[in-house]
Amino acid sequence: MASFSLQGSKLLVVDLAGDSVRALTGSMVAYDGEVDFKKQSMGGEGVMGAIKRKATGESLSFMEMKGRGKVYVAINASEVQLVQLQGETLFVEASSLLALDMSLKTGTKFTGLGGGQTGNGVFTTTVDGHGWVAFTADGPPIALRVTNMDSVTVDPQAYVAHMGNLQQDFVQDINFRTIVGQGSGETFQQRFSGEGVVYIQPAERAGFAGDM
Repeated sequence: MASFSLQGSKLLVVDLAGDSVRALTGSMVAYDGEVDFKKQSMGGEGVMGAIKRKATGESLSFMEMKGRGKVYVAINASEVQLVQLQGETLFVEASSLLALDMSLKTGTKFTGLGGGQTGNGVFTTTVDGHGWVAFTADGPPIALRVTNMDSVTVDPQAYVAHMGNLQQDFVQDINFRTIVGQGSGETFQQRFSGEGVVYIQPAERAGFAGDM
């Protein structure tokens, strides 16, 4: 199995030993050894997976990296977080997914309704199986522990990923922008309860429906 490591906080190093890894198309910045790169049609999920992603807006564009050598992967100087899955499922924003072992399966899951009265559907990408996965964040990713005693509520624009035995729902609230007249008042946050970890970034993602 390929090994994943970080060189600094913004560069992923994938050490290939004759195997394959999926990575975001265009994210290779350097490599050594004998490595072939091939664009994966339909994100590697087949026809039905591609249709579902088009319908939900959770698009993926992957390339396959195969051979022997080291591949250096980065995108937009974003911070990189590594997670080793051992049968769990990682829920992650499609725009944050950077690289993953070929053995891992990806999919799309409906996570609830958001956006207040608009009833917008919210979807996320799932990664499950055994192997390494790397995702990015705008700034150093922050891991928030959720326990049965303490739920965690996050701004959807700062949400990146979560894993564990977590239940997710959306709650309406009033934020500072609403108070000063810069929002309509129709806002919502993501609340997680149970046992697990939620990853957020110290920056808000532009253009999300959290503030309608």
